[in-house]
Amino acid sequence: MASPGKKSYPLRIDPVLWAEIERLAAQELRSANAQVEFLLREALTRRGIKPLPPPKSPPA
Repeated sequence: MASPGKKSYPLRIDPVLWAEIERLAAQELRSANAQVEFLLREALTRRGIKPLPPPKSPPA
């Protein structure tokens, strides 16, 4: 289930690439989904596109 305010998108990805994303996510204490979002934001920034900061989670 997608988080409120986030777009859900099915992604077809090479299994070897996905395994590396999962490995990197574990090293950085993120979920694989959060890692993909982080990498996309990083790629946009490198191209000179300033994405909006990620929304803050409401206090629990």
